[in-house]
Amino acid sequence: MKRILPISLALLCCPLLYAQSGGLVIRTEVRIVEVYATVLDHRGRYLDDLHQDAFQLLDNGAPQPIVTFESSATDLSCAILLDTTASMAGALPKVKNAIHQLIDEFRDNDWVAVYGFSTGVETLQEFTRDKAAAKRAVSRTRAEGGTALFDAISRVAGEISRRSGKKALIVFTDGDDNASVLNVHRATERAKKMGIPLYTAAEGEALRKPELMNQLKELSHVTGGKAYAVKSLNDAAAIFRDISEELRHTYLLAFKPPESPSGDWRPIQLTLPGIRDYTIQAKAGYFSQ
Repeated sequence: MKRILPISLALLCCPLLYAQSGGLVIRTEVRIVEVYATVLDHRGRYLDDLHQDAFQLLDNGAPQPIVTFESSATDLSCAILLDTTASMAGALPKVKNAIHQLIDEFRDNDWVAVYGFSTGVETLQEFTRDKAAAKRAVSRTRAEGGTALFDAISRVAGEISRRSGKKALIVFTDGDDNASVLNVHRATERAKKMGIPLYTAAEGEALRKPELMNQLKELSHVTGGKAYAVKSLNDAAAIFRDISEELRHTYLLAFKPPESPSGDWRPIQLTLPGIRDYTIQAKAGYFSQ
């Protein structure tokens, strides 16, 4: 059954309850900013098994205590958003096969959901650890309709932002956006607010639109993800393997942001003071609320 997903902000709020003898309960909400990071050494190899105290997190240049830390070994919730527009009719068989292989790459403790989009968003499979169910959902996709790419990204990111722990969104598209209500500026702002790593893979007509490719690169960069150009459908499986490999080596750090005027863009910097010759991939900052 098709349903349009609501848009929500990527705010992680922690309710604290204090029960007194008289039964009074006071609820306090604290905003937490999530930061996803992968770390490579000077040879380009992933650095796993780092501890929380190895990281230093700067908000607008000021060090911040890390209040939540998840290593690369913890489970992941990954949403796959598949372009099911009419232009995908010829590509879908190979794309489906590549996504089946991607799903097989997930670990047994990971969660995966599958969405399709054209002019709207369809939930094909809610989050599950059942890989066979996720692959069946991919197999059921059919190509029809226009391309509301930016709306779909925003809505699915909002849906999965409510899940706890590490999250990621993988998008495959072959066309330019021709049906979204959101423009790329608004979509980029919302992606920044949600802060979920976005991995985009574009092929076909999308590759012939330099403006669109730049937009996808910007969306991926600001969230700490990556953008890929699928020059041949035969390359899709290798690209998905690269994405799944990176996701297996991702850390999640979270901190309580300092007070600042609402709507300000706050730059973030992650460093490893005790380690030399490394590269960190993480989002560049966040909007204060």
